Amino acid sequence: QLQLLESGGGLVQAGGSLRLSCAASGRIFSRYAMGWFRQAPGKEREFVGIISAIGESTYYADSVKGRFTVLRDHAKNTVGLQMNSLKPEDTAVYYCAGAYAIVDVHTTHSTDQGVYDVWGQGTQVTVSS
Repeated sequence: QLQLLESGGGLVQAGGSLRLSCAASGRIFSRYAMGWFRQAPGKEREFVGIISAIGESTYYADSVKGRFTVLRDHAKNTVGLQMNSLKPEDTAVYYCAGAYAIVDVHTTHSTDQGVYDVWGQGTQVTVSS
């Protein structure tokens, strides 16, 4: 069973950067595509980005494309979310999630929360204007 724990959230000014990390326990981490989602106050949780199980492919929501990057380190069993040029509308609780069934990340399948098997607890990111 894979378990996930996010860290790295905090308060940052608009235009700044922040890097989130998600630590995974379990030897099967390398078999999971890893995604990031976020939920702003009063809104539904939405897809942010995903990286394939091997780490060769990524896919992003239009709202973060060019500003956010998903990375993974198999040696350390971690997946990161590098966030640059942050905007106040990026304020949300950010979750990492693992999906065993996603092979090709470049499909709308990647944005479907129901496909993900395991979730972290979330970490708060607040961007001030």
